[in-house]
Amino acid sequence: MGEQPIFSTRAHVFQIDPTTKKNWVPTSKHAVTVSYFYDSTRNVYRIISLDGSKAIINSTITPNMTFTKTSQKFGQWADSRANTVYGLGFSSENHLLKFAEKFAEFKEAARLAKEKSQEKMELTSTPSQESATGDLQSPLTPESINGTDDERVTTPEMPQHPPEPRPEPSQNQLPFSHSSSSINKHWEAELAALKGNNAKLTAALLESTANVKQWKQQLAAYQEEAERLHKRVTELECVSGQTPVIKSQKTELNQTIEELESALKAKEEELERLKEEVESANEFQTLKESLTHKLQETEERNQTLEAQLGELELHLEGSQLESEAFRKSLRSLLELLDGKIFELTELRDSLARLIEDSSS
Repeated sequence: MGEQPIFSTRAHVFQIDPTTKKNWVPTSKHAVTVSYFYDSTRNVYRIISLDGSKAIINSTITPNMTFTKTSQKFGQWADSRANTVYGLGFSSENHLLKFAEKFAEFKEAARLAKEKSQEKMELTSTPSQESATGDLQSPLTPESINGTDDERVTTPEMPQHPPEPRPEPSQNQLPFSHSSSSINKHWEAELAALKGNNAKLTAALLESTANVKQWKQQLAAYQEEAERLHKRVTELECVSGQTPVIKSQKTELNQTIEELESALKAKEEELERLKEEVESANEFQTLKESLTHKLQETEERNQTLEAQLGELELHLEGSQLESEAFRKSLRSLLELLDGKIFELTELRDSLARLIEDSSS
């Protein structure tokens, strides 16, 4: 089935400075995926992490490795084959504890696998043959997976000096010759697989070398902050010779780095929120301008209506004056008509009296 991932988490990856062996150098700008891989064909457990196509962690777990928790969210382990110390910064203590638990579990599994491999080799060889096969047992250890190119190529060919003369094998030793032949084929296949892995790692190394300039530019700001903190740690180490105090200050500085990362993340989230608010404000500004334009149109229309109302009031006032004059002339006409009616009434009464007098 080959190599398969069996556990993954996310963390910020660091490596110890190869020059000072004190300062941490970040190898990833953001949190990346860190995975445990298991190779069922070799019984090998590895920790692998990729930043894009660049391998920033390639560490084979061996029984003598130890994962050390240095703070609530930071842990480290030393890889003697890679000649470095890896550090991981997690987002929470639970992630760190889970990773440490898996490390211990796979470390124990690697130890058992190594013991089983050694027992199997002891069962397939006699005590008299142990000296002859001693040179071939070294590749059984999983540590050889992360060895250098020279180690991978020369391990099966280590005895380069002329072999000592040996007696011709007897008939009782013929089964061992067949076993030795099968072992040689096994190691040839192992060597081919190691060469394939070595080619892949070499390609990844070449690609990482080609991308180092771009990586340095991207991490310049972060490295400046890290260098400042690392210089502070170095100063504290020079001033104080008390190891517990230095460790405590290192822990505080690591926590400060984590707090700065958290603050940076919070600022980025706040920036996104402010961008959304600015977009909303732009929408409100557009709406405000639209309402202002409508308000101006309404005010202009109101002024027009007020002018029309003034004209109507003037017209009404003129109409009222005309109506009052008409009422006055009508009253005069009524008064004149009343006088005429009164005169007619008197005339009628006079005629009536005259008629009465003439009839008597």
